[in-house]
Amino acid sequence: MCDTMKTRRSHFGSGRVVLLAALVAPALAACSPDRVVDSGPILSDYRARHPVALTQAPITLDLLPAGGKLDSRGREQVRAFADEYRATGGGPINLQAPAGPGAGHASAAIDAIRRELASAGVAGVRVSTYQPSDPTLASPIRLSYIGTKAVVRSRCGEWPRDLASASSVEGWQNQTYWNHGCAYQQMLASQVADPRDFATPRAEAPSDVAMRTRAIGKVREGSDPGTGWQIKNTSIGSVGAN
Repeated sequence: MCDTMKTRRSHFGSGRVVLLAALVAPALAACSPDRVVDSGPILSDYRARHPVALTQAPITLDLLPAGGKLDSRGREQVRAFADEYRATGGGPINLQAPAGPGAGHASAAIDAIRRELASAGVAGVRVSTYQPSDPTLASPIRLSYIGTKAVVRSRCGEWPRDLASASSVEGWQNQTYWNHGCAYQQMLASQVADPRDFATPRAEAPSDVAMRTRAIGKVREGSDPGTGWQIKNTSIGSVGAN
């Protein structure tokens, strides 16, 4: 009878442990919502692990007018911003000027910015103000619009697995780790001139008629149509040569 009671107590105690673990597990999982969960084999291609996606997102430009005026550098930035807007954007452009002590210097450049945008063929500018988070820092004039943007949704710097385990052979398969290629994809997405190039290639540009005529003439003459590059050794190029 005593053995039976001990067995029942042990079953009851183990049942409480299982129940407690089941209740605590969701709470512990909620403590780290941004952590990457190990969900199986890691894809070998970094482009599949960290794909570049196209989305509609704000495209912004922060301008710091020199002495409250739009100088040559600021005008170049506004023109480049207008070119990008015509290529990938749509809708109005939002112009936000800082409010507070620096508002006077910024307001003097607003009209110059609007004139520069109008000369670039961009109309429909909405002007508003924003409150700087730190009035002691320089507050820029912010231009923004909604356009096509290339982004990588996965976060870099996450390590769901160890690179190699000391107690097992896990990670010894000489395969790429999860974070490999993430920074490269992020930089590629941020530096691409036209995000639409990720979706479809551009149309073929017109051919160089002069170069094509020269190549056809060389073929008719039985000559090599390629360019004959000549390499000349200099004092640096001849180092180590026999």
